[in-house]
Amino acid sequence: MKIGEISKRSGIPVETVRYYEKIGLLPAPDRDASDYRSYRQAHLDRLLFIKRCRNLDMAQDEIRELIRLAEKPEADCADVDHLLARHLNHVRERLSELARLEQTLVKLQAACSDGRTVSECGILGGLTSELKELDAPGEDNHVPGTHRQGHN
Repeated sequence: MKIGEISKRSGIPVETVRYYEKIGLLPAPDRDASDYRSYRQAHLDRLLFIKRCRNLDMAQDEIRELIRLAEKPEADCADVDHLLARHLNHVRERLSELARLEQTLVKLQAACSDGRTVSECGILGGLTSELKELDAPGEDNHVPGTHRQGHN
């Protein structure tokens, strides 16, 4: 099947299919006589596997490791279990961080009341003071842990 068809069948955009090939998550397909990519069922199966992993918020490195492990069907599944345990810990850390973010947002929202002008806005004032705290050296203004690349 051509890239448009595999994209449609997998629900993954064409650009993403190409990206997965480029980074090695998806093996390069054969080319037909016209030099078009020619995907097989195995490519579709791999894309659907990647999609399920991404839906579980797994990082590319985690997916790559799961693919490597899946290619050894007779091996002990302890490594798969260990990878999933690390990912679950990461998810729990993020949930905790998001709960703290929620508390901060609730406090900021409570700082606003009707009848104030923008210059008196407790939310904007709170964000300004929060930004000063976040601008401390070595910190960023994202929810901690949500954008870490390559961490398991």
